[in-house]
Amino acid sequence: MDTPRFGIPERLARRMTLAEQHEYLRDRLSRRRVLRGGAATAGTVAGAGLLGGAACAADAKPAPAATRRPGPGAATVDGARVAPFGRHLAFGADPRTQMRISWQVPFAVRKPYVRIGTSPLELTRKVEAEVRHLHTPSLSDELPAVDQFYLHAAVEGLRPGVTYYYGVGHADRDPAEPRHFASVGTFRTAPERPGKFVFTAFGDQGVSYDALANDQLILGQNPSFHLHAGDLCYADTTGHGKKSDLYDARVWDSFLAQTDSVAASVPWMVTTGNHDMEAWYSPDGYGGQLARWSLPDNGPDPRKAPGVYSFAYGNVGVIALDANDVSYEIPVNKGYTDGAQTRWLDRRLGQLRDRPGIDFLVVFFHHCAYSTTSAHASDGGVRDTWVPLFEKHQVDLVINGHNHVYERTDAIRGGKVARRVPVEGGADAVRDGIVYVTAGGAGAKLYGFPVPDSYEGHVKDLDEVKSYHWTEDGEKNRAGVDWSRVRYTGFSFLAVEVEPGPRPRLTVTALAESGERVDRFEVTRPGGQ
Repeated sequence: MDTPRFGIPERLARRMTLAEQHEYLRDRLSRRRVLRGGAATAGTVAGAGLLGGAACAADAKPAPAATRRPGPGAATVDGARVAPFGRHLAFGADPRTQMRISWQVPFAVRKPYVRIGTSPLELTRKVEAEVRHLHTPSLSDELPAVDQFYLHAAVEGLRPGVTYYYGVGHADRDPAEPRHFASVGTFRTAPERPGKFVFTAFGDQGVSYDALANDQLILGQNPSFHLHAGDLCYADTTGHGKKSDLYDARVWDSFLAQTDSVAASVPWMVTTGNHDMEAWYSPDGYGGQLARWSLPDNGPDPRKAPGVYSFAYGNVGVIALDANDVSYEIPVNKGYTDGAQTRWLDRRLGQLRDRPGIDFLVVFFHHCAYSTTSAHASDGGVRDTWVPLFEKHQVDLVINGHNHVYERTDAIRGGKVARRVPVEGGADAVRDGIVYVTAGGAGAKLYGFPVPDSYEGHVKDLDEVKSYHWTEDGEKNRAGVDWSRVRYTGFSFLAVEVEPGPRPRLTVTALAESGERVDRFEVTRPGGQ
């Protein structure tokens, strides 16, 4: 059945890559229709080149008011009353000295900036912000056109291990004024030398009560950073990579407002899932992500693959990947980097493994290498393309989303169990193999397993679970597996405690939305560097 208005007919979408869908949409919606809702005029600060999605803006002539949307007859409001929301931090390539501060405003504003300092009463340093104006036309009869304004400040030259205070503002709203004191945020840079710390992780969050509840539990862990393994807000509720999916850009506003309570102080490091590909904005569907997030720019192509990057914090090297590039299950973006991501992964894992002071390598991405849920199970593309590299470089922990549950494997090498890792057990990647964790219970609707749950206090070990993995021809290869060690159908997240020393250790804990512990295991290395 054809989709309404400007959506791609289903009979075509089944055969189209995301880049082909992007071209189709651009052809269908006339330039006149796009510019009617998105052309910038004098007196506002808005993104240039709106057809490309995210773009840097230039200051226009000063105006006494902010505008809701550029264009004739646009509503205006006193700029002093335009309050920022949706703050989210991210590290630069060096978490010791770089921080990216991002936020959103409901109206275009003049000369946005960040004030920063080591005291909330002395925000003396001022850093100009980049404006990325994102215009989304009406893609169906049910969805209105939307203009969104995302602001990003790249803060450089910070000192390691220091707590900083910051306020976000613009020409008509100074965050250093006493009346805005309550909106001052804070963050801490990575230390110069490795020490004990905690980071958290999950995937597949969306906007819901359970998503918000997980956020507050995460905040209580006092993490140094958080990893979000794709499927961020579900503006696209279907995630098939077809334009019949549609997506509601307004959901991003709700998501960022929800996330602000944590991400305003905890670097929120994201990567891309299948629900994060939005065909209108760019050929590969990531123009929206480029507008909304500022992430480390050290991947193979930051403008084409924004969810692919790395950073080091203490004695842990972290790599974010975009599994849409290798997925057999949802191949709409398969091969979009022409192998560049995988070649970069091989190099970067080697560089991090050889780097003095790095003990652990943690990799996170969306589609699962190993999972047994009835919904998506395992992606053979990930296994074929990346798992050999993980084993080559002795990756210590792999974190995925995609399946909306918690599941954890034994230590795996060569596709087989190399060491059984029960609750409270442990593994060494050098000696035993890699533990793979699916942490997809962040807040989206939960999935189920074909067998009973088995978790701390409710252990029901099985010798075999009937499951499948996706093959290159898009089929399900069904087989029994013996590596599914912990399964929990509930909202949850990971808290990982990192300890350096002569025998460095990762203590990985899975916590339910209730605060109940559902799993705990350790990953160790033979000796610290």
